[in-house]
Amino acid sequence: MTDRPIIPFVSNISAASRNAWSVQLQAALPDFRIVPFDPNVDFANAEFALVANPDPDHLSQLPNLKWVQSLWAGVEKLVHSLPNDVAIVRMADPQLAKTMAEAVLTMTLYLHRDLPKYASQQASGIWEQHDVVLPEDRKVGVLGLGALGRSACAALSRHGFDVLGWSRSPKSIPNVRCFSGEDGLTDLLHVSDIVVVLLPLTTTTRGLLDHTRLSRMKSGASVINFARAQIIETDALLNMLAARHLNHAVLDVFAVEPLPRMDRLWRTDNLTILPHVSAPTNMKTASVVAAKNIATYFRTGQVPDSVDRQRGY
Repeated sequence: MTDRPIIPFVSNISAASRNAWSVQLQAALPDFRIVPFDPNVDFANAEFALVANPDPDHLSQLPNLKWVQSLWAGVEKLVHSLPNDVAIVRMADPQLAKTMAEAVLTMTLYLHRDLPKYASQQASGIWEQHDVVLPEDRKVGVLGLGALGRSACAALSRHGFDVLGWSRSPKSIPNVRCFSGEDGLTDLLHVSDIVVVLLPLTTTTRGLLDHTRLSRMKSGASVINFARAQIIETDALLNMLAARHLNHAVLDVFAVEPLPRMDRLWRTDNLTILPHVSAPTNMKTASVVAAKNIATYFRTGQVPDSVDRQRGY
């Protein structure tokens, strides 16, 4: 059994997570030997590696590396740290899209049914009922129409919401009014009651929702960020929340995680904080996806579809 090809598993995660991942990956790749990175192991023949938040220095010690299979969907750190001749294959797991769609629908309903307001009332012992808005009268704008965005749009549409979507280039999606470009973004922000951010972090999306664009949002609108913290300028968001131009924000991603206990975000009353739980990678299904990509490469020599370094995703 020792003649099975070795696949290096390069990660900077907890020992418990690394062990759990190793079990799932090994089960999905029985014809290979999954070996966590160790500088004392000879990885000279390894053409690809499985990676999860890897130390770039460890990857540089794989002299024949041609591509990496990321176990995460977000790859912005890899884009900036790996040489251009090493292809990056991001995790494109259909289960991830389903999980994200569930999270988007959950928190959209949370805002749609005014649950933050009722929680605040409970804290003050206030019994007061508010009108219920029909889903078809609630416009939900989704920024980012990749696999995650499309799945989220479908879930929102099935629930009856009036769904709008925005992407860099024009797209057409059933039951979604699609916008693109700067003018399209302005139009979407201007009319949406709830804006959901599902964009990748790139040089063009960093700081996309700054003071100017947040001020273009409909007065009383809310925002959900399930993408990357750096896409929304924190100071501008807090100013908009304090001025009540924005009604509420749901944040699942932060520049520093875990969010420090003394961070001012914890003390913002119209802000819901989640500990990066919107769409965690499922080890079992992701391992199957990674195994399929590796098996295809081993059979054909073709590197799976990889990240466009210019676009950053």
